[in-house]
Amino acid sequence: MKISKIRLAYRILIDSSSTIIWDKYVFEDTFKEYKMQSQQFNSVENPKNTFRELLSENEKAAQLHFLVGIAADGYVQQLKGNFYRVPDVSGNQYFPFINYQLDIVNSDITDHSKHKIGITFYSPLLSYFGIIEGNYIVSKNTENRNEYETIMFPVQPHLSICYIQKE
Repeated sequence: MKISKIRLAYRILIDSSSTIIWDKYVFEDTFKEYKMQSQQFNSVENPKNTFRELLSENEKAAQLHFLVGIAADGYVQQLKGNFYRVPDVSGNQYFPFINYQLDIVNSDITDHSKHKIGITFYSPLLSYFGIIEGNYIVSKNTENRNEYETIMFPVQPHLSICYIQKE
């Protein structure tokens, strides 16, 4: 049997309505960072309040995704490579990740409640066996062998295959 290698991605959205304490800390710190960093891309003569307005006026403002993401890095490091909101079918509450990317959905320097970010977590390379009964069946073992310990993640919103490598 030929086994593909994949990488899964799981995206969360964080805004002012988020109730999880980790999300609240990330929300607060990324908003503060956005307010500070956006100043360097904003015009004194014609200032823009929202991220989308700023981005349409100054394409260099796209750097804000990365610059604001730095404020979330300490919180992501606390997770130690496991995002605990994506259960497998056995009920284990973790999604292994090796990288993440933060993006600003929108923000407004005058209105805290309009700040919204997305964080996408990327799994390590996994062996992929297909979808069985609505579940991705994968293994952390990517070496060619005859035996694999598997994990099954339900196909669900915000979880997708973002990379595939055929053998």
